[in-house]
Amino acid sequence: MPGAWLSTEGKTVEVPFKGDVEHTIRDILGGIRSTCTYVGAAKLKELSRRTTFIRVTQQVNPIFSEAC
Repeated sequence: MPGAWLSTEGKTVEVPFKGDVEHTIRDILGGIRSTCTYVGAAKLKELSRRTTFIRVTQQVNPIFSEAC
């Protein structure tokens, strides 16, 4: 059901290897829907044409850094 599931953005979780996978699948689909909305992709196959993927290996927020 579209719109029935919201995904947490920027969240990293460890998925336990047991139980029902429905929650995990819904979470992944929610993230994909959100991504498509941000980039204006009506279909999943449009996603790669409408984005530039950049691998980020380290994130630092200077607001919370002691160096500032």
